Amino acid sequence: MNPNHSVLPIPAVPTMNSGRERLTILDTTLRDGEQAPGFSMTGEVKLRIARALAELGVDVIEAGFAATSPADEEALRIIAQEVGGGFTGPVICSLARANERDIRAAARALAGARRARVHVFISTSPLHRRAKLGMSAAEVLKAASEAVSFACSLFADVEFSAEDAIRTEPEFLAEVMEAAAEAGARTLNLPDTVGYATPEEMFAIFSAMRARLMPRFPGIVLSAHCHDDLGMAVANSLAAVRAGARQIEVSINGIGERAGNCALEEAVMAIRTRPDVFGVETGVETTKLLATSQMVSELTSAPVSRNKAVVGANAFAHEAGIHQHGMLADARTYEIMRPEDVGFAGSRLVLGRHSGHHAIAARAAELGHQLGSGETSAVMTEFKARAEAIGEIDDAELLAIIAAVTGPAPEAPAMAGLANVG
Repeated sequence: MNPNHSVLPIPAVPTMNSGRERLTILDTTLRDGEQAPGFSMTGEVKLRIARALAELGVDVIEAGFAATSPADEEALRIIAQEVGGGFTGPVICSLARANERDIRAAARALAGARRARVHVFISTSPLHRRAKLGMSAAEVLKAASEAVSFACSLFADVEFSAEDAIRTEPEFLAEVMEAAAEAGARTLNLPDTVGYATPEEMFAIFSAMRARLMPRFPGIVLSAHCHDDLGMAVANSLAAVRAGARQIEVSINGIGERAGNCALEEAVMAIRTRPDVFGVETGVETTKLLATSQMVSELTSAPVSRNKAVVGANAFAHEAGIHQHGMLADARTYEIMRPEDVGFAGSRLVLGRHSGHHAIAARAAELGHQLGSGETSAVMTEFKARAEAIGEIDDAELLAIIAAVTGPAPEAPAMAGLANVG
């Protein structure tokens, strides 16, 4: 065993003050996210993101795949020293194929980390065994067992993944997982590598695997790594959690191969918002979600769509008059999360052609104009015409409309931007 690697990895099922079980968050932005077309990152960029992930509070940073190139190994080495070298902070992880060369490369790269993990994988589905590996089921089983055993001689913390697990025969998948556990792996990952599963299938697979493995290996952590090819990565990951998975593998903004991975911010906020459903909690500092999302977006030149859940520009923005009226009365009418809890300054009432009297009057009051009912109606008439012409109405436009109808206020207040609620 490498003496630099702690023998105290993340506890299998730690609890927090609420008494709920802790869900381990493995972030793979720097590995699965980075290897997707168009998302390649320099070592410097990887280090910046790794530091942000550590501040965010993720448990494991899968920072790369050491054996793929000298540059990837070097980036892992720097992250292991700079981010994982202290007594606190995340586990630093490298992916490795089920062979000694890859595992040794991971050990070299992660030598500077106090807590290091190697993530060993091999394909298990019939299609992958035939078309990709040219190996029989028996050969795959033997390779998995031997690789995990070797990894355990170098690492205190070993994760094993059965690539394309969801399309693997259930009995063979169970045999491979049992072999990996017997060889010393403490985290067993059942990835939906191609985004094929449905939430119902994920729940059934994880429930069956948990029932089979836990009696023999009570300390094992089941993990889910889901891709978004059919748009179900978050739903599938959460279904696995409900079935007993205690680690999910995610990425910031959901970046990753093809359609991407389970989005960290969406899964974490679903768990936080619905503890009645999921019964677990994470160590993520959710107020840093927006800043981390924006950093990754900027560094990868991949804009976040306005309607993106949790961190999109419209996630806490409201234009419809009925919604704005409700928001002015009580933000909980249309928001199930507090914007401040994910890093926004507050909710935003967007003034446009769908806005109603209540929002216009409230914003006018904030800008120093107390409109009577007749004035509000006159302003609304001009407002609607202008909004139809240009779209969103900012404060300067609204003040110009009010001035045209009522005349300027005695003392114009400083511009304050659009209204923030609560």
